[in-house]
Amino acid sequence: MDLTQGTLQEKNNRAKKMMLWFGIISLIMTFAGFTSAVIVSSSRPDWSADMQLPNVFIYSVFAIVISSITFILAKRALKQDDRKKTSILLLITLVLGSVFITLQFVGFGQLIDAGYYLTGPTSDPKASFVFLIAFVHILHVLVGLICLVVVIYNHFKQKYTATNMLGMELAATFWHFVDILWVYLFLFLYFLS
Repeated sequence: MDLTQGTLQEKNNRAKKMMLWFGIISLIMTFAGFTSAVIVSSSRPDWSADMQLPNVFIYSVFAIVISSITFILAKRALKQDDRKKTSILLLITLVLGSVFITLQFVGFGQLIDAGYYLTGPTSDPKASFVFLIAFVHILHVLVGLICLVVVIYNHFKQKYTATNMLGMELAATFWHFVDILWVYLFLFLYFLS
């Protein structure tokens, strides 16, 4: 396929999708670096082998996976021109994303209550990595929530139709990426660190 073919709108749409994928690839590389550092650091003598992730992190997995499902259903409803159902599903996705972030901070609190800290004399590398990786991921979920608010606003302004939904598609792609990323990070931290 020749990327120079098509209308100006089609070229702009392809450029926007390509820029999103460049961003996603750079995030994959960033988190690959984090997980590589965890693997290398796990052989340190001060690595806390007995530290367990709080159960609330499991609940956060469910919250973000369900939010991806509601986003998929919102796109499907828009394609069927069911604007009311689309609105409800987008708002549910927003709420679930907010619940995810809340659960993450509850998990941070539980780690601190258990005596694990990000930094300081009583911190250890494993806890520091858990805090760092989860917090950097939360920042990306916040970006996803901002995108979702823009999508909801544009939806209410009736900017999207069944044949013109690029903004929603871009936001959904990013949202599904941060969803899959958290599932990977959770499983990695739970089983491999």
